[in-house]
Amino acid sequence: MDVRARTETLRRWADDAAATGPPPVTIARWGLGAMLVAAGVHKLLDPAAWTAYVTDWLAPWLVVSPTVFMLANGYLEILFGVALLADRYVAFAAFVAAASLAATTGYLAVVWATTGAFGDVVARDVGLTGLAWAVLADALGED
Repeated sequence: MDVRARTETLRRWADDAAATGPPPVTIARWGLGAMLVAAGVHKLLDPAAWTAYVTDWLAPWLVVSPTVFMLANGYLEILFGVALLADRYVAFAAFVAAASLAATTGYLAVVWATTGAFGDVVARDVGLTGLAWAVLADALGED
């Protein structure tokens, strides 16, 4: 099979997938919801892994210990993630995710700029923040 035939086959496959698959915003909502559930479950199973992101200057601002903070966040992330997966309260869940991810990304960007730590996480969280805002924008655009 030559390159032109392969390209045409791939184009037909992509067109079929696009015509029969879920809308892109649904895939985005599922992705955001799955990420929140996965992060929440991991926070419940291994909160210490997540407390590494709490710097010495942030810890005094938390009302509770970093471990309790991560455990509470874990339950909330699972709740909002399930809401997104179930297509329920999407605007509210996406708003919470977008605001939380934006704040986290901003905080981690400051840490990265001042210490050089967490640059890899900042790079990932920029994309996740954009994903959350896109899901929220779509949810708010619905009548």
